[in-house]
Amino acid sequence: MYIETQLLDPEAPLHVTFSFKTDREVGTLLQRRVDDLLLSIELLNGHLCLCSLRGQGSSTLVQELPEYLSNNKWHTVEASLGGVVSLIRLLCTEGSCTGDSSAEVQLLEQASALPVPGTVRQSLFIGAVGGSWGLDRAVDEADYPPAFLGCFRDVFVDSHLVLPVIVPEDSDIQANINVGCSDKDKCDNSPCQNRGRCVSKGWRSYMCECHRPYEGNNCAEEYITARFGNKDLESYAVFSLDDDASDTLTISMFIRTRQSSGLLFILANGTSQYLRLWLEEGRVKVQVNNFETLVGRATVSDGHFHLVTVKLEGTAATLLQSAQDQGSMPIRHIRAHPGDLVFIGGLPDSRASRSFGGYFKGCVQDLRINSKRLQFYPIATPVESYNLEQLINVEQRCSSDNACAVNPCLNGGVCYSMWDDFICNCPPNTAGQRCEEVKWCELSPCPTSSLCQPRSQGFECNSILQYRSNGKIRRNLTSVFLSFRTRQSTATLLHAQRDTHYLTISLQDSHLVMEIQARDDKLTVQSQGPISDGEWHTVAFSMENKTLTTSRWIMAVDGSQKEPSISKTAAGDLNFLREGADIFLGGLSLDAGVKLSGCLGTVEIGGLLLPFHLDMELNLPRPQEEQFTRINSNSAPQYGCWGTSVCAPNPCQNQGVCKDLFDLHHCTCPSEWTGPLCQDSADSCASSPCIYGNCTNLPGGFRCVCELGYSGEQCEEEVDMCENSNCSYGATCLKGFQTYTCLCPQNLTGLYCELPLLPVSTCMGTRWKYSCFNGGNCSETDNTCYCLPGFTGQW
Repeated sequence: MYIETQLLDPEAPLHVTFSFKTDREVGTLLQRRVDDLLLSIELLNGHLCLCSLRGQGSSTLVQELPEYLSNNKWHTVEASLGGVVSLIRLLCTEGSCTGDSSAEVQLLEQASALPVPGTVRQSLFIGAVGGSWGLDRAVDEADYPPAFLGCFRDVFVDSHLVLPVIVPEDSDIQANINVGCSDKDKCDNSPCQNRGRCVSKGWRSYMCECHRPYEGNNCAEEYITARFGNKDLESYAVFSLDDDASDTLTISMFIRTRQSSGLLFILANGTSQYLRLWLEEGRVKVQVNNFETLVGRATVSDGHFHLVTVKLEGTAATLLQSAQDQGSMPIRHIRAHPGDLVFIGGLPDSRASRSFGGYFKGCVQDLRINSKRLQFYPIATPVESYNLEQLINVEQRCSSDNACAVNPCLNGGVCYSMWDDFICNCPPNTAGQRCEEVKWCELSPCPTSSLCQPRSQGFECNSILQYRSNGKIRRNLTSVFLSFRTRQSTATLLHAQRDTHYLTISLQDSHLVMEIQARDDKLTVQSQGPISDGEWHTVAFSMENKTLTTSRWIMAVDGSQKEPSISKTAAGDLNFLREGADIFLGGLSLDAGVKLSGCLGTVEIGGLLLPFHLDMELNLPRPQEEQFTRINSNSAPQYGCWGTSVCAPNPCQNQGVCKDLFDLHHCTCPSEWTGPLCQDSADSCASSPCIYGNCTNLPGGFRCVCELGYSGEQCEEEVDMCENSNCSYGATCLKGFQTYTCLCPQNLTGLYCELPLLPVSTCMGTRWKYSCFNGGNCSETDNTCYCLPGFTGQW
């Protein structure tokens, strides 16, 4: 607050009293200037001081109070500021006063702007230094005494009360003054945005520690993102260093890309590029001094922002991605110098950029070397940044190319744009990123009696048929796969021959045998055990080493369920089947050999399925170039898999049930019959089924007659003799061996405690006492009783 008045006597003292409250140890509370004399009341290290400054001289400490006043309590001060004598005095601290400054209250009025003749102008500043505190001397702004931060009240100047007034915001009279005295922690209102951390700095002051890439007093401003390679343009930026970097060099930036390669950062001097960062296979690669190289473990080409940091500390380099350590390596020490250039996103020479995977396509944000920024587009908050020399085809904000503009989705797929990418919503009969894979089998191209199997470039219709080659195959044929089902012990499954070369797969004594003669080499490999059991089996034959001209062959039956067989000798591959070879399934030829009685499933040679149907039988032609085709179009194959009708008529006798097990039957017999055809009567008692009893054969079963004390269908359960006892209510059943006894209560009697126990009468005879039982009464005749009906006897 600024106050100006007129004085008749410049040496006359000015009397000021005021109360203040603060927790700051430094600050200018009041300044008075008359001509070339400047008197200041200041807080220095929490103590109230009076200082004097005249003309071009130096400031002099006039008085210092011993009390510590920066304790956030109210203190009342009295000051006399004169040209000859000046002093300050502490009157009160939180109501404990040493003097009385009460007076008649009058408002202090500002002097007229026009000076009164014979008067001297005095300037009074409350809470801060005046604009001319140095008395027109050239003073650095950093040397200004700090302003007061706290509260004033009851300010009297020569017994006149000073109050704040309502003034425009640009007024020179007062600034930054609020009514009231609140010391509430500013961090309670969470002023820091974007996850910034609020740090309280004392009286109504705070500081925000911002998370990258945000900046500003309240972390409200974000560093502007630079977009490289928009619409596939060649783009790059060049910065120049203007200071000596420290021994530790740290480069950090946020990057976002979907490209697996591209140049990120190069630091170069006049002779070499001594630090390089680029993308290779989606990973960050760092090279120092054109030699030492470090590659990150995690990919960053997923379309999300990643914070990439490279630290060069002495003779060690470390790479971090999103605060995760990606590795480190020893290096020769490097140091950046003023005038060195930083290239971002590429180099002016496109051929040189291609050495690092080409120009970068993506976004870069908040790029820093140590703590100094490299801003492609400056933000409003002033920050220290290196000079931008060139900016070629680099745009603001992280926009995306419209990948759907060229409609990359095939076969009717609908394109949806993502950031620098796209996704195709494919029709039901297609698959793949661009719907390029047609699901041919969903178009139902095969006859109803066959099964459609998808292939990489088409489909096959699979049934149990005969096969042959078409002569257009270019791949190496180093394997055979087939599935079959039979109970024959001897038969030929597959035979192929061209000139002296041949391949035969057959059953010999229920064992599977493969024979090959190729390149004058011959081998035989046989299964470990018999497999003519009527079950489906899959067999895979393959060369042990497909890179050699000749190799041993391996036979694997039913995958990993059985131990594979390996030939003892070596032979060549089956490339003689690629042209001019006849292939037969089910026999040596159409007329010779023991034909297969059973079923053949999938058959492949070199990964190529032998087609079951003619092209004319398909709803769509097979699009793949490499094929095996049928040549015996006159023969009609049978679809499905079944054996001979072994259950018609029913061979099982005595109402046995026949089950077809593929060229084998099994009879499930009634209980009274046994034998392969249920032809023998079964002895149901032969196994002694009755445990504690005697067995009797019955039609369809048996019957057990149990011993006393046992029950159950097989007399296996011990009977609880008390379970159905005749003991009356209140009696206790006592189990015994094959019987039981009733224990009667005091008022019951009888075998089963079924009778009430009648009272007993005691009688006095002439010679002795006697008792009458069961309700009998004493008689007049000695030693006799009158009995109740139903009872007899002497007593």
